[in-house]
Amino acid sequence: MECCVIGTGYVGLVTGACLADMGNSVICVDRDNLKINKLSKGEIPIFEAGLEAIVTRCLKSGKLKFTTSTKEAVHVSTLIFITVDTPSDYQGYADLTHVDEVAGDIASVMNGYKIIINKSTVPVGTTRRVERVIEESLKEYHEFDVISNPEFLREGTAVSDFMKPARIVIGSGSQKAIMMMTDLYRKMNAPLLITDPVSAEMIKYASNAFLATKVSYINAIANICEVVGADVREVSLGMGYDERIGFEFLRAGPGFGGSCFPKDCRALLRIAGDYGYNFKLLEGVMDVNREQQLRTVDKIKRMAGGFDGKKIGVLGLAFKANTDDIRESPAVNIVSMVLSGGAEVSVYDPEAMENASEFIPEAKFAGDAYEVAAQADILVLLTEWDEFKWLDYTRIKELMNSPVLLDARNCLDPAVLRKIGYTYEGVGR
Repeated sequence: MECCVIGTGYVGLVTGACLADMGNSVICVDRDNLKINKLSKGEIPIFEAGLEAIVTRCLKSGKLKFTTSTKEAVHVSTLIFITVDTPSDYQGYADLTHVDEVAGDIASVMNGYKIIINKSTVPVGTTRRVERVIEESLKEYHEFDVISNPEFLREGTAVSDFMKPARIVIGSGSQKAIMMMTDLYRKMNAPLLITDPVSAEMIKYASNAFLATKVSYINAIANICEVVGADVREVSLGMGYDERIGFEFLRAGPGFGGSCFPKDCRALLRIAGDYGYNFKLLEGVMDVNREQQLRTVDKIKRMAGGFDGKKIGVLGLAFKANTDDIRESPAVNIVSMVLSGGAEVSVYDPEAMENASEFIPEAKFAGDAYEVAAQADILVLLTEWDEFKWLDYTRIKELMNSPVLLDARNCLDPAVLRKIGYTYEGVGR
């Protein structure tokens, strides 16, 4: 099928590349000339496992192209995906500026029947909003349908999530659009939920808010474990074997971050409030998440013996492993607070150093984990990269001023580290 994807961020680039790899003809559109030139050469601006190989393969086959021209892409496509950013505004609402702009751009160049597919995370009612923008912007009448087709991609596993989805949600009242979307996804062995656009939009927010709730819940349990002497890893294991609960998102840590959970929780709170519902449960989830970062800072300060004149070594800046994304990263927030407290901070991350540099310019960006550890008064692990699990901690101990380690992701073995001579603390252990 002929597809156009407008927006080449995480969602757009993965969507376009994977659709092309499925055999569709795909043109990805972005206003950034430099970005499009690099993508046309196979240079990927984000770190995402498996993505570069797919883009290279599909560029070579001719199934995937990149352009800055919306007109060029829309004219040759029937399916048009909107995958632009919808960041939080100052009140917590989803900012739909980019969605509105793209809808207007599409309308101005339409040349026949089009299905406009919203994959951006948007509030309830956005499908109808996009319809109105297109209707008001059309230069001449053309038939079109707007549908909701939310994405459920996790950074770090986005390619496999697209190719092997847990479910596919299509929100539309148009049988013509539903049939074409069903045909697009026919090769995927996944449950297909056909619903109305409002429910489809709500499914995305409800899913992310529930997962965020699991993260905050296990972090709250971890805090109780610390004071009663239990081990949250054993507790979460015992919980996870219950099929009604499951193991996913039951890992204690410094809190959730990234481009989805914080933004979507704020937006859902605003939606609820606008309709007169006080969503106290979700407010609590957000409160626990903020408090978890503050607790981590307090723990670093206590273990280091204060911040004045102290050198803090930090491993990890991305909001999670296997991505270079630092948007609302707990690690970056924690480093910023520690720096504000007067400590010297040295940091290292395998992929997120460049992205983080503008947010914590006062930090020293090291070349590797061992450089971070040199002369450190405490070493803090904030992102669960696999490579941090296999470091030579005996060597690191010899490099540090004092062998104090805070494992804020519970990645390491406390018994082994204590045997080496570390003062070790985790989260809820």
